[in-house]
Amino acid sequence: MSNSFETQGVIHSIGDTTEYGNNGFIKREFVIRVTGEGVNDAYPNYLAMELVKDNCGIMDAYSIGDEIKVHFNLNGRLWSPPGKPEKCFNSLQAWRIASLSQANQNSNVPPGFDQSPPLDAYDDDVPF
Repeated sequence: MSNSFETQGVIHSIGDTTEYGNNGFIKREFVIRVTGEGVNDAYPNYLAMELVKDNCGIMDAYSIGDEIKVHFNLNGRLWSPPGKPEKCFNSLQAWRIASLSQANQNSNVPPGFDQSPPLDAYDDDVPF
């Protein structure tokens, strides 16, 4: 079982989608510089995150420099290589990303669907 968290930040880098092994497992890594309340800009905090399988395409809608909110699961695995000490690997697996920039604030609206027109765009004349 994994724990679900969220954070926000500015995209620092976006990796390519990469296939691992022979079974078609794909992963895409990206790095954000954490922003928001309580962040000390004198000591920037960078997080390496990943998207797996069908979620890899989520990053296609974003560019370096975009400010985003990321929902992710915190996962960890132990690995015991023969004859060597046990290691623990952690991963931050993103599963939802939303834009925090004003231009992309309506990112949940499917392409081709416009928001409602402003109220002053309506005609006040009654049709009958």
